[in-house]
Amino acid sequence: MRHPREPGAYGRREFLQRSAAATLGLSSAGTLLAACGADDGGSSPGGGTGAGGSGSDGGAPFELARRDNPVTLPLFDDNPPVEPGLEPESGTLKIYNWIDYIDKATVKKFAKEYGVKTEISIFNTMDEAIAKIRAGGGDFDIFFPTVDRLGKLVAGKLLQPINLDYIPNLERNIWPQLADPFYDVGSRYTVPYTIYTTGTGYRTDHVDPPPEDLSNPYDIYFDEAYSGRTFLLDDYREAMCMLLLRNGVTDMNTGDAAALEQVRQDLLALTDAVNVKTSVLDYTLVPEGRAWLHQAWSGDFVSAQYYLPQGVDYTVLGYWYPPDGGGLIGSDTIAIPREAKNPVLAHHFLNFMLDNDNAYANFYNFVGYQPPLTSLNPDRLVADEVVPPHLASTVVREEDFDRGVTLLELAPEVDAIWQNIWAEFKSGA
Repeated sequence: MRHPREPGAYGRREFLQRSAAATLGLSSAGTLLAACGADDGGSSPGGGTGAGGSGSDGGAPFELARRDNPVTLPLFDDNPPVEPGLEPESGTLKIYNWIDYIDKATVKKFAKEYGVKTEISIFNTMDEAIAKIRAGGGDFDIFFPTVDRLGKLVAGKLLQPINLDYIPNLERNIWPQLADPFYDVGSRYTVPYTIYTTGTGYRTDHVDPPPEDLSNPYDIYFDEAYSGRTFLLDDYREAMCMLLLRNGVTDMNTGDAAALEQVRQDLLALTDAVNVKTSVLDYTLVPEGRAWLHQAWSGDFVSAQYYLPQGVDYTVLGYWYPPDGGGLIGSDTIAIPREAKNPVLAHHFLNFMLDNDNAYANFYNFVGYQPPLTSLNPDRLVADEVVPPHLASTVVREEDFDRGVTLLELAPEVDAIWQNIWAEFKSGA
């Protein structure tokens, strides 16, 4: 198996969070709302339940998707999908993606199969990507948006609707709940790309007892025995949601003042108790021993075995995720920008990336983040030595998505509360 990241390169998740501090200063929710929602003419439906509720629109010009509030993203007369039955264009397919988040060999296979050229451009943050697409830069045909920005992107008419006639692999190969997801009912604008969980990565030779042996596994972050070696992900949503889960709150998109105040107090307490640090280097810090305990993404921790110092056995790595579900789970998507120059070719690329062999090769050979294929099962991943047996908990199962909790779009004023709490914590961390 090839290393999921080139040495010295930053992975997709790392770049997602590297500029978190800058994003805080820009108040991304309000900025993007103004940028993406200003010209929607009120065409998008609202339908919230008040600023504090999980289904709240909070003044947003679009409905906020929730598991108990599935959203069919609106269509617009001036932004129709491509007609069915068209031949793919012969131009260069331009892909706009996170760095190191697609296997170049898989892209070359597509180019050869369709007799076209491809071009990959990268972005560091979703804010940067949306700003460039809105400005018309790049003429991109393929884009990789996160679920928590879809409402803004569609309200701003930055994505074009997908004609599913071109994408039979969606229904044929993908988990049903992601072939028709609650955040984009009918897959009007996106198809799924990868699936991952957020858990706890740790060194088994330093952390004893392990998280799974505690009555509340999240309490391990407060254990003073690991002071100076305890890390949270440098992501305000991920880190704060871990504390919500610790406190028995399962709404990861809450605006409840009391719940968020408790998170604020817990973050400050972590600084005092264990000198907690933040990073997105979970896949390097734990294997290298600089961290003994690190909130971690499953895809990153699959890769962690390749960063162990010479002579250190890979069994020193452990990953905890709630075995019966209920932890943080996420999915990333692929979409077609409205101004794509090769929209039919782009549809064929989406279908190509949902092919069983192509999706598996992209995962196995490079990315490390699992595609939601019905044909891909945990036993195969272990048998193929993609995942060591003792890290089988990094494998995401179909039922995990139904039982997990998901980070979704927040109303602007709710997002401001979250970011202010994180900024206070970071100022003293």
